[in-house]
Amino acid sequence: MLYQTTQEHEALRAKVREFAEAEIKPIAFMLDKNNEFPTDAVKKMGELGLMGLPYEKEYGGAGSDALSYAIAVEELARVDGGAGGILSAHTSLGTYPIYAFGSEEQKKKYLPDLCSGKKLGAFGLTEPNAGSDAGGPETTAEDMGDHYLLNGEKIFITNGGEASTYVVFAVTTPGIGTRGISAFIVEKGWEGFTFEEHYDKMGIRSSATCQLNFNNVKIPKENLLGKEGQGFKIAMATLDGGRIGIAAQALGIAQGAYEAAVEYSKERVQFGKSICQQQNIAFKIADMATKLRCARFLVYSAAELKQAHVPYGMESAMAKQYASDIALEVTNDALQIFGGSGYLKGMEVERFYRDAKITTIYEGTNEIQRVVIASHILGKAAKEAPSAAAAGPRGPETGTRKRLILKDGTAQEKVETLVANLKKDGHDFTVGIPMDTPITQAERVVSAGQGIGEKKNMKLIEELARAAGAAVGSSRPVAETLKYVPLNRYVGMSGQKFKGNLYIACGISGAIQHLKGIKDAACIVAINTNPNAKIFKNCDYGIVGDVLEILPLLAKALDTGEKLPAPPMKKMKRAVPKKTTPPRKLYICNGCGHEYDVLVGDPENDVKPGTAFKDLPEGWTCPHCGEGVDSFIEIEV
Repeated sequence: MLYQTTQEHEALRAKVREFAEAEIKPIAFMLDKNNEFPTDAVKKMGELGLMGLPYEKEYGGAGSDALSYAIAVEELARVDGGAGGILSAHTSLGTYPIYAFGSEEQKKKYLPDLCSGKKLGAFGLTEPNAGSDAGGPETTAEDMGDHYLLNGEKIFITNGGEASTYVVFAVTTPGIGTRGISAFIVEKGWEGFTFEEHYDKMGIRSSATCQLNFNNVKIPKENLLGKEGQGFKIAMATLDGGRIGIAAQALGIAQGAYEAAVEYSKERVQFGKSICQQQNIAFKIADMATKLRCARFLVYSAAELKQAHVPYGMESAMAKQYASDIALEVTNDALQIFGGSGYLKGMEVERFYRDAKITTIYEGTNEIQRVVIASHILGKAAKEAPSAAAAGPRGPETGTRKRLILKDGTAQEKVETLVANLKKDGHDFTVGIPMDTPITQAERVVSAGQGIGEKKNMKLIEELARAAGAAVGSSRPVAETLKYVPLNRYVGMSGQKFKGNLYIACGISGAIQHLKGIKDAACIVAINTNPNAKIFKNCDYGIVGDVLEILPLLAKALDTGEKLPAPPMKKMKRAVPKKTTPPRKLYICNGCGHEYDVLVGDPENDVKPGTAFKDLPEGWTCPHCGEGVDSFIEIEV
């Protein structure tokens, strides 16, 4: 391994650099400012043959190698980090799993369009409760005989909404951990497959990133990728290669910042000479160049190892960890060299500085990379025995709720049932507060989500708020993107926190950021057309129905005429349903009465907690009297 590029590699570098300088650099500032996806530029990337660089020509690829792909990502990121991320996510995440694990039929169906850039690919793994812990997804795919039924959500998905083809991971066999995860090819446009608005990110803003929602999405059997239960293996293998792309992206961002700093240091004069002639600046530039060279060696060597089809997991983790770490250092030093000028919007180093941070987070945080590296050196740590009190699936973000969801009956019947329950709980609708009451001080809030539709429909929200004696709120996109309400009225983790008695969520799906803003509400009511919306898992009462139909009926039911001023709020006690302990089995020794409890196991004899009675090791006997397993009686407690 000489880590030496060929003439072909450098010719490709020149081609990609020319394209990036001509097509992306002039618009990079506006892409960043407007949070805009470069649709035309991505199309041209496909025409240049960049989208399928490492894949064979028979599948529409360029027939090049992994190093060529890394160089292309690096050169795009040198101008705009988001552009590099688009190519990386498409090639290594959206395309590779199909190439490496797909059947020949799947390859012929999907790869030509992906490799030619006619279609964009994406990778759906991350969930609100499954980030670094990628083995804990809650999205499910139920086998319905002739198809799978996909339900759940994915967050922080690069190319989300813009891509046509998605590799999505879901649980097909619950209760067996990572062995129950499978991978599927899912197409944009399938019924029930929807997207949230693009996130308003700190950096790489030209890269589209959003939440994917799956509501009873029918997946044909032939779109299972690999075999059932292979999903986690596919995901981990894909991420090994994906880390090379992120490392290349980080390298490119750092290279762009370095070059800008060097050029500026030659032009900027202080104390009668260019600042590059000041030793402290010269040393800083020398350190930056050294870091870049080290990172480049790591990235290129990992790419060479992958191309040679030898194990490269440790090396790709090293490349991703180091390149992203030094990207932060180099962009920080570059901005320091620019001084106050570099702190201004519109300066490339300011954008590079923001772009660099995400490379230490996605495709496995750098903390996870160190875990990967250490495991290759030291071996995997022994698994801890499950505790007797080990938690099951994570509960709702808003805590335990009643979850009385009204699905059946007419709209009027559902509204009547809801209102009767609210009054029974002690909500007095003869009193009210002004609609412009600050969210943090409001006893009641009626909040609008994107499900409200056109701006004219906000009248329904206002009418319901008036009838309920409540203030008006919203989800973040309604305030920030749609601008239906002022920014100080959106509720969520980054917005206002509601801690009052009644929160009515209208057309809000239940993104985790929103749920964190309402978790202290005494009572949450949800109205949504999607029965699988996450908000229904986090509410006390829910109506499955169209807000345009439900809201007028609910407003009429709550309207008591002129509202009396509400007295100072007394926080209502949240109604928490009684916990029920499911029955479990004990095994009683017929000889001495010793109890074998699955939750406890038999630690003295190396039987771990959680070991089922049928899975006891061969030859196991009662630890007290020595009777065999045949002498134990099963009882339910």
